[in-house]
Amino acid sequence: MNRALLKEITRQVARLCQESNYGIREDVHNSLYQAAGEESGLSKKILDILLENIEIAQRERIPVCQDTGICAVFLQIGPGVEIEGDKLGEAVEEGVREGYRDGYLRKSLVSDPLFSRKNTGDNTPALIYFDFELPFPNRIKITVFPRGFGAENMGKIAMLSPAEGEEGLKKFVVRTVREAGANPCPPVVVGVGIGGTLEMSARLAQKALLRPINQSNRDSRYAQLEGELLKKINELRIGPQGLGGKVTCLGVNVEYFPTHIAGLPVCVNINCYALRQASSVVEID
Repeated sequence: MNRALLKEITRQVARLCQESNYGIREDVHNSLYQAAGEESGLSKKILDILLENIEIAQRERIPVCQDTGICAVFLQIGPGVEIEGDKLGEAVEEGVREGYRDGYLRKSLVSDPLFSRKNTGDNTPALIYFDFELPFPNRIKITVFPRGFGAENMGKIAMLSPAEGEEGLKKFVVRTVREAGANPCPPVVVGVGIGGTLEMSARLAQKALLRPINQSNRDSRYAQLEGELLKKINELRIGPQGLGGKVTCLGVNVEYFPTHIAGLPVCVNINCYALRQASSVVEID
């Protein structure tokens, strides 16, 4: 990969770190407006405050939330692109450093998770994921997805028995959201990963959050499951910021993968109302 391309990737990552933190994803923003129309009293007032906060963040170009997260970067590589993984990774890391430094974004990573807990000082290392399924030749699509830990801490994985089936899965998902309560700053978006292994179910739940909440799963069975889970979660009436109301969840997305005959791995990944994500495409000459 040539130096100019690597510099452009660094520049794009830095920009996306800031753009993602200065607002929320459009589909989630629209859903919040809709939710505000469905609520009344205190819950509506809270949603109006959240919407005002988002508008101020976008206008003033300041973080919509003080927790600017651990930075997940997804690189979708199209056919015809020759990459050197180490150099590409270094370019992404430099982009995260520059984006968080120049955008005055809070640096939240610690180098050692258990003992020293010392801050890395630049919000790196990033979580970098490579995907070679982009159908467009000679292009790299970059997606930055900051993950705050008020919501991340509420995620759970269960290795269910296949005998527990659909009803067992529904109970686990709803119980996870109920136990999370106000902690993940509802109204939330819920990603559910089903199948694979323990590790794969977590990746699937993360992938589910990347899909717009107004796009159902292409499999009608899983699309129906998404709708049923959304209904059951909203029946909990946790409400905006945990103070009660009709809207606890803005959307449920489910992704699945084949699994072993003896297992039913399930992961629930919860995101707060401030679902932040930004993407761009780099053309390769």
